[in-house]
Amino acid sequence: MALSEKVALVAGATRGAGRGIAVELGAAGATVYVTGRSTRSRRSEYDRAETVEDTADLVTAAGGKGIAVPTDHLVPDEVRALVEKIRAEAGRLDVVVNDIWGGELLFEWNKAVWEHNLENGLRLLRLGIDTHLITAHFALPLLIERPGGLLVEVTDGTTDYNADHYRLSPFYDLAKVAVNRMGWSHAQDLAKHGCTSVSLTPGWLRSEMMLEHYGVSEENWRDGTKIMPHFIISETPRFVGRAVAALTADPDHARWNGRSLSSGELAKVYGFTDVDGSQPDAWRYIVEVSEAGKPADATGYR
Repeated sequence: MALSEKVALVAGATRGAGRGIAVELGAAGATVYVTGRSTRSRRSEYDRAETVEDTADLVTAAGGKGIAVPTDHLVPDEVRALVEKIRAEAGRLDVVVNDIWGGELLFEWNKAVWEHNLENGLRLLRLGIDTHLITAHFALPLLIERPGGLLVEVTDGTTDYNADHYRLSPFYDLAKVAVNRMGWSHAQDLAKHGCTSVSLTPGWLRSEMMLEHYGVSEENWRDGTKIMPHFIISETPRFVGRAVAALTADPDHARWNGRSLSSGELAKVYGFTDVDGSQPDAWRYIVEVSEAGKPADATGYR
């Protein structure tokens, strides 16, 4: 397998994009340490059924080696212990994926800063920004011990899209823009050690929570277009997972250093598809179809 010698850390892998990324790295043969706060014995405030142990099992079932390490990435000592565990057990770290989030229950749509709940907004920033910096602080020293390491900062929206689109609220907007900038900032430091940093966004993600929101499953997801027609451009978490796997396997991934990337963009470069064989290009669709007021039609976009 292409990544059978690689060791990865996917921080924030309980569900959604993190889970999809972890599974696809496993499908390529990698050893994947997966972290999250929801475990089989204790749920986070999301109070959902998905657990970090389940993700590890999915990684192993896909062909890799999944190792669950329950971790709160706002607690430096827990992140330090996580990296020490990886060093002791694996002796290396080739890929770090920062997918930590946890803010879906905190942001309020289309509310100005004075209207938004302040405590929730500040908590959102801590979850979306501080966690990434804490993880980078402890994990990157191990990553740079070998040239060729890759850091992937996962966010919502490309740098170009976010630059002139207001993302729901000042708190959400800042969190997502900041992660793109982090990908660029870390690139300046990692390049000195022969390593690469990018930011990466999925398109309209059919996460567990999104499927539940539309009252559908992955098997009948198209029924969700009856509620929101533009849902036709949505993609599975495995699609962005395949983007990360392709980046990791590319011996020349340094050409992307500092770039803001999307799953749809990378699919065109590397040739991978979503699980249904399509290549959804959500961010182009959003601008050219949805925001242009055109009827929902994914022809030519997936």
